[in-house]
Amino acid sequence: MTGQAGSLHYAVRLGVIAKYVGQLGLVLAALTLVPALVALLLGELGHALAYLPPLLVLLVGWALTRHLPTPSQVQINEGMIIVALLFLLVPLLMSYPLMQMGLSLQSALFESISAITTTGLTSLPSQAGLPDALLFSRAWMQWYGGLGIVVLSLALLVPPGAVAKGLAVNEAETDNLVGSMRAHARHILLIYLGLTLGALLLNRLARLDGFDSLLFSLSAVSTGGFAPHDSSLAELAWPAQWAVSLGCLAGAIPLALYGRGEEQAGNRLQLVALLLLIALLSLLLALRLHLDCGLGWQQAFHHAPLLAISAQTTAGFSSLEPASLSDGSKALLLLAMLAGGGVGSTAGGVKLLRLLIAWSALRQYLLRSSLPRHAMLEPSLAGRRLADEEIHAALLLILLFGLLVLLSWLPFVLLGYPPLDALFEVVSACGTVGLSSGLSQSELPGLLRAILALDMLMGRLEILAWLVLLYPGSWLGHRREV
Repeated sequence: MTGQAGSLHYAVRLGVIAKYVGQLGLVLAALTLVPALVALLLGELGHALAYLPPLLVLLVGWALTRHLPTPSQVQINEGMIIVALLFLLVPLLMSYPLMQMGLSLQSALFESISAITTTGLTSLPSQAGLPDALLFSRAWMQWYGGLGIVVLSLALLVPPGAVAKGLAVNEAETDNLVGSMRAHARHILLIYLGLTLGALLLNRLARLDGFDSLLFSLSAVSTGGFAPHDSSLAELAWPAQWAVSLGCLAGAIPLALYGRGEEQAGNRLQLVALLLLIALLSLLLALRLHLDCGLGWQQAFHHAPLLAISAQTTAGFSSLEPASLSDGSKALLLLAMLAGGGVGSTAGGVKLLRLLIAWSALRQYLLRSSLPRHAMLEPSLAGRRLADEEIHAALLLILLFGLLVLLSWLPFVLLGYPPLDALFEVVSACGTVGLSSGLSQSELPGLLRAILALDMLMGRLEILAWLVLLYPGSWLGHRREV
């Protein structure tokens, strides 16, 4: 079987990669126009003009590749590499306008990566005095990064059929693929727009001013976490804090659950798991905040659910500074950030569905040990039998995520950083959360900052797309005809 699979292996076709990176660049150009127009409306003409070079690069790329032949289908490895390249291209291009707004190259690149991966970690010591155009640009990148550049591209540009399905390699893109992938992507896009408008309305009802309401809405639904000021949720009134948090919760639920469709049992199970974990985490955090931080019960039960929602949904907003929390509270938040939200949502982390699959496989193993040898026992979840491939894929992702966290954490420890604070920062980056123990905002060495940036990129595309990009066999070997 191994030899047969090897003979069927096809390397990626460079023309196909160029074709779709260039064509999807047209969507990126349209998305880049939005912050340019907002900068104009804000009266920041110089900042608006800073978007012209990225726009020019994207449009030239589209023009040069638009006449390349369209393949009959896109291979899985090609689809993964196209997605990975898009998540590299956006922060590289969007760093330029951020630099024109006063950031250094290193800071601009870090902020752009944090934005497009919907993480929300920042290397800036303070946001006071930052241009409004920059604040909007970060929130806007989080919004379309949360939706998934590819879903948006499929909805607006890529023809339906085999090509679109080949590009559907992750998260909402792979959830409930029925009929035309383009129609599915448009359906997800409409749901996402509806959630964003709902979050905006809720924030306005909570008396957030117009600009802050917009920024919080974009960052909440994408579970991004960039706030327009240093204190995140702390300076907001409690109705506004809860309005933003409910937006985060809405984004962490599988988007397909908002629509009509069959086989929703797994999504409903993820929703139940998400709510139960938030409730349990809220109780444990309230206890720790009362015992360790000396907060009264009223304050503890005010802050605990907000922190629990932020960590479990991987949004990254905070009503209390995480660096000021006790080690016990940080450990609880760390576990929630590792788990994350639902598959098919904007949340990061390992994802609840994979943890549920792993639990089902473990439970089956334990039950089988007490059954006769001839007894049949098949793993199932939400009334559906789990295929071996699903179990292997879930366990592989969990293993890879753990290895990524471990390998990223060791350099911090070797350089003398507190182990728990370092682990908190790394998990936050890998899970695309954005809660910080304070390390990212300090004078962090360039190497460690680069590790966190890499973690954000790896975590957003769940590692496998990057492994395909780096695998020599993806590039070397015989190729299909276009």
